[in-house]
Amino acid sequence: MLKPQSGILNLNPNENPSPKKQQRSRQAASMAWLIRPLRRTLFSPSLRTPLLHQHPNSTSFSNSRNYISDMRKSAFQDNILRLLRKEIQYEHDHCPPKQPTTRFNSFTVDDRSGEQWIRLKRKFGEKEDITIDVTMFDGSVPVPDSGQVQSDEQLHITFIVNISKGDDSDVLEIVCSAWPNTIDIQKFYVRGCNRTANHPYTGPEFKELDEQLQDSLYEFLEERSINDGLAIFLHEYMKNKDKTEFIRWLQTVKSHIEKK
Repeated sequence: MLKPQSGILNLNPNENPSPKKQQRSRQAASMAWLIRPLRRTLFSPSLRTPLLHQHPNSTSFSNSRNYISDMRKSAFQDNILRLLRKEIQYEHDHCPPKQPTTRFNSFTVDDRSGEQWIRLKRKFGEKEDITIDVTMFDGSVPVPDSGQVQSDEQLHITFIVNISKGDDSDVLEIVCSAWPNTIDIQKFYVRGCNRTANHPYTGPEFKELDEQLQDSLYEFLEERSINDGLAIFLHEYMKNKDKTEFIRWLQTVKSHIEKK
């Protein structure tokens, strides 16, 4: 039997311990002497965690987690692609977009595919060059109907007319609103061909002009086919372009997600 060194059990030299106390002290000293090497092995400072807490197969466990993560990612992407294909098919089945026209009266039409505006151009007479830049729908106003609970909306389009007479001439710039069946002039001003002035005078608000002058300026535009007929054309064109660009966007997103 292992014997502890003398003097370990008798902690107080003035006290004579009983035989039972001596026996318990011997047992405790023997257990401590046996456990110290085991603790040094299991909780070695060179180990990050106790040996008893290490996973028996940590590499396989990590690979399993990565596999589950990849499966979830694949399922998520498959769901997005399914919804995109469904939306594209729906748009093609219900009122698919038409091929955009390239002319309106004497104007050529540049669709600006993938952008939010179009450009119309024409010549008028021998010297005038007319360019019209048109936004897609950029606003709306409610139109109350007394016979219905809900009200319809009138969509709004902004377009800017530039009329020049040669490269070195000043430019008439007219800012207009196109409603579903009419146009409104918002601003009518002249700017230099080189646009050197930082803050040019642009004239008064169009509505502040004399009414007869306003009417004559509408006639000026009418003579150049910038009229209510143009407003009707632009609204029909932009409805078709809005659908075309939406489908294009869906297809672009789908292609990006499908790309490995």
